[in-house]
Amino acid sequence: MWGSNYDMPPAEFADTMDRLWQQVRPLYVELHTYVRHRLTEQYGEDVVPPGEPIPAHLLGNMWAQSWTNIFPLVAPEDADPGYDLTERIREEDLSPEEMVEYGEGFFTSLGLDPLPETFWARSLFEKPADRQVVCHASAWDVDDQDDVRIKMCIEPTAEDFQTIHHELGHNYYQRAYKEQPPLFRGSANDGFHEALGDAVALSVTPQYLQQVGLIDEVPPPAKDIGLLLRSALDKVAFLPFGLMVDKWRWQVFSGEVAPAEYNEAWWDLREQYQGIAPPEERPEKAFDPGAKYHIPANTPYSRYFLARILQFQFHRSLCEEASPDGQLDGPLHRCSVYGSERAGDRLYEMMAMGKERPWPEALEALTGEREMDASAMIDYYAPLMDWLREQNDRLGAESGW
Repeated sequence: MWGSNYDMPPAEFADTMDRLWQQVRPLYVELHTYVRHRLTEQYGEDVVPPGEPIPAHLLGNMWAQSWTNIFPLVAPEDADPGYDLTERIREEDLSPEEMVEYGEGFFTSLGLDPLPETFWARSLFEKPADRQVVCHASAWDVDDQDDVRIKMCIEPTAEDFQTIHHELGHNYYQRAYKEQPPLFRGSANDGFHEALGDAVALSVTPQYLQQVGLIDEVPPPAKDIGLLLRSALDKVAFLPFGLMVDKWRWQVFSGEVAPAEYNEAWWDLREQYQGIAPPEERPEKAFDPGAKYHIPANTPYSRYFLARILQFQFHRSLCEEASPDGQLDGPLHRCSVYGSERAGDRLYEMMAMGKERPWPEALEALTGEREMDASAMIDYYAPLMDWLREQNDRLGAESGW
């Protein structure tokens, strides 16, 4: 039933997920190899044996789905990009509302309408002093028309600055399809909404930050590796986890895996796809999948894997549209579509379709392609891929697990 939401037979959808994974797996393996070698240097071969899965508790995240917290352990020597956006936001003493105004300015630069007054009156930007709220950033469409809002406890940080752009992507998508009949108000498939917000956030580049006056100079290309590595520790490291969560559930739903084998099957998939191992031997009675919110909440997870792929496909197409001759004039990771009404028109055309048509038609409206394709992600991280290969060769790091 979950697989039926993707305008293709469920078996074909499962094959599509596998095809996309095979496209990005070489990049993940190089990242895994490099990170494991650095962790071996940090903790010793007894803790992180070469050629073996990485112990999950050393990757800085409870589920080992994002590795950004260990960036200081694995960063190259020249990882400093030459600016600190968090520091600059604090120097400018930007209020939460002013940070959101930067986000709105990104979308209006694409030719899209400003946010309605109700957005500013009804959104929650700061943590209230008189009550508890869920601070996890979220975007809301309250009346299926113009009452869009975001809810987040904004801090003066680079991370929240980027998150604001992401959340406003949801709001602008919601406004674009408001003219559709109620059943068609939504994203083309459930990966599109998250992908669109993330694609917008990919345009928060040093060039964009300079254009809006938040940094003085764009760092030279030599500084890109640190930025790309930090990004990959989030977006690339997540991919196999995003894939295996529903792979495990499909085995559970089909009866292929019996209840007594739930935990063993979970860790088998984590080793197969992520190349990680539990911190210690897990007892048969344990139910480690239950530690991930989406499992007990019965929330499908494939959308998050698809969003990681689609955001780069969206980004590449928008960048090509923003280029004068339709060809990128520089590396994909340096592109920002800020100020391009041509890119805005293309984006709006797709968003306004909602889910009126099968998702391949919405994808074609934005990208000219009818198949989800991970080659844009490979293009985006191409300089990092070359650097990882060089580092792994130089270090003599053993690949695989």
